[in-house]
Amino acid sequence: MLDSIKVGNFIMEKRKSLGLTQQQLADKLNVSFQAISKWENGTTYPNIEILRDLAIVLNVSVDEILVGSERDVDGLSYSKAGVDITYTDTIKKEMSKHLTTKDKRVLNGLGPFASLYDIKYPEMENPVLVLKSEEPGSKQKLAMEYGYTESICHDMINHLVNDVVVMGAKPLAVLDTIVCGNAEKDTIKSLVKGVSEACRENECSLVGGETSIQPLVVESGVYVLTSSIAGIVEKSKVIDGSAIEKGDAVLAIASNGLHTNGYSLVRLLMDKMPQIKLDKIDGLTFIEQIMKPHTPYYKSIKGLFDKDVIHGMAHITGGGIEGNLCRVIPEGLCAKIDLSKLNVLNIFKYIRNSGNISDEEMLRTFNCGVGFNVVVAQKDKDMVMRHVNQFYNCYEIGLIEEGAHKVVFENRMTWL
Repeated sequence: MLDSIKVGNFIMEKRKSLGLTQQQLADKLNVSFQAISKWENGTTYPNIEILRDLAIVLNVSVDEILVGSERDVDGLSYSKAGVDITYTDTIKKEMSKHLTTKDKRVLNGLGPFASLYDIKYPEMENPVLVLKSEEPGSKQKLAMEYGYTESICHDMINHLVNDVVVMGAKPLAVLDTIVCGNAEKDTIKSLVKGVSEACRENECSLVGGETSIQPLVVESGVYVLTSSIAGIVEKSKVIDGSAIEKGDAVLAIASNGLHTNGYSLVRLLMDKMPQIKLDKIDGLTFIEQIMKPHTPYYKSIKGLFDKDVIHGMAHITGGGIEGNLCRVIPEGLCAKIDLSKLNVLNIFKYIRNSGNISDEEMLRTFNCGVGFNVVVAQKDKDMVMRHVNQFYNCYEIGLIEEGAHKVVFENRMTWL
């Protein structure tokens, strides 16, 4: 039980020891001096929103404020090691509202040791779980630096969902992990909010996760994100490329930019040419272009799953078209891709020209405007393109032929 008088006296003693008036402390915390007065006379407590800032100003821990006394100087504590349990518990309470869901399959919320999810699907004879983990790579460093905290969460979840839907799966539930050097409440709140919103947009639920504060492992102000997903698909409807045949068409679905790949090269380019950050490409600055969230493809293709027209799909990430499409091409077949048909986005043209990067390196590092591939029979390609074009630009770029190499390029990309 908190002792309001003891807490108030402690705040007053620490304030006076620092030579601060009530008004000066109020100014530092952006509150009224009446609020300080009420805390010190034991009428009210500092609310959760202000506790952390108050502790920093008074040079104490949140635990010490709530206990109303300073810990033994010589004694060790978790808060002195950089982890304030009381404060992190308040952060977890803030998270709970972002974990609310209307999905009745989610059987519990924040608090239990693990999350419970009901996977009974009577309409499926042999349901198969599709599992994947993902992180947004070095793009997250730029996101934190340039203020794209929530946006990077959409990158992570959209990438994650895209990786399971290529197998024909419906995304179900996501668990996220945030590792940081110190827990800044507003940043954690933004991250969890971003993940939660991205999950809802992809028709799945954020059911829990982990926030790990590691002050001796991760530098203060650094956040490392990762997430895992579970999707589900009827075993007989798994899309793994085995249905691909000679004569099938290879379709491209457009990306909106870099997605989450190639950022180590981009950061090197920015280090060598810092002036490019504010250069305009299609009306947006270079930073705005490269920080666009990863395109989510689930809603554009889910309506095709029950039509049994998709023979194979590939999510174009690191390794480009060749490094990802090859994963679903059966032995003895080859996807012949006509590079002259690719709709190369201007941001890729700008990067290529600014860095004097070869075509081969561009194709290996970036998606170059193609975020997703769908392989279908010739008789179905027009219908599939009409369907997907309701969401994103979809067009034909290749043909399945016999061959020893799973992906072969012909012609050249247009950079003009």
